[in-house]
Amino acid sequence: MNFLKHNHKKKLVLFGLAFSIVGVLSAQTPEERGLEIAKAAEQADLGFNSSTVELKMTLKNKNGQTSERSLTTKTLELTEDGDKSLIVFNSPKDVKGTSTLTFTHKVGSDDQWLFLPSIKRVKRISSNNKSGPFVGSEFAYEDLSSQEVEKYTYKFVKENGALLIVEQDPVDPKSGYTRRLVSYNKDKGYRIEKVEFYDRKNALLKTLTYSGYKLYKGKFWRASVFNMVNHQSNKETRLDFNDYNFDVNLTEDDFSQVALKRAGK
Repeated sequence: MNFLKHNHKKKLVLFGLAFSIVGVLSAQTPEERGLEIAKAAEQADLGFNSSTVELKMTLKNKNGQTSERSLTTKTLELTEDGDKSLIVFNSPKDVKGTSTLTFTHKVGSDDQWLFLPSIKRVKRISSNNKSGPFVGSEFAYEDLSSQEVEKYTYKFVKENGALLIVEQDPVDPKSGYTRRLVSYNKDKGYRIEKVEFYDRKNALLKTLTYSGYKLYKGKFWRASVFNMVNHQSNKETRLDFNDYNFDVNLTEDDFSQVALKRAGK
């Protein structure tokens, strides 16, 4: 009889513990879940160190006419602060040698510089101009920054199959966006499938779709196509990436203003 009472008490305790755990999980706010998803995505991509990739940029105007450019992008992963990247245009002649260096920061405005071979000068991009178009494309300068968790506040919106939709509100008041709606694929390392950008009037401005994903090193998902559609201007910019090279062992010396000038020559 005593054993039965004791066993009954144990069941009650276990039931109470399970109920409290469910209570804690269900008590998670949309803000907490949104942040948790963003952190999971960041964690899934840690450890790539550095990479280079060749790509083609196709610009399409509102009449459907297209022009092409070829570029090289180098990226250096930094864990204490944001990543560094260097983008160099290889063709056509009118943009050949134009280069952009970006130092993403987890807190505060990013540092960005543009090298223009026509005047052989490095020009610092003001944080006031970060929402401006990147070399005539539908990507803004701020879109070149790495995805750092600290740059946004978060709010989980909904779950749609494997996709988790999270609203991200930029912390920087100089951002060209009021918010972004980001679709993460929870079954594929929390990779991003789509981003919707809303302008300062909270109207849908652009949609960026990622496709043709490949898995590198058994861990790092990289899309082979980025397609940015501007809904307000009816222009598009498509980026087609070749295979990524994760064995380049780049260092911070490859991401200096001297390296920026050298890359543009």
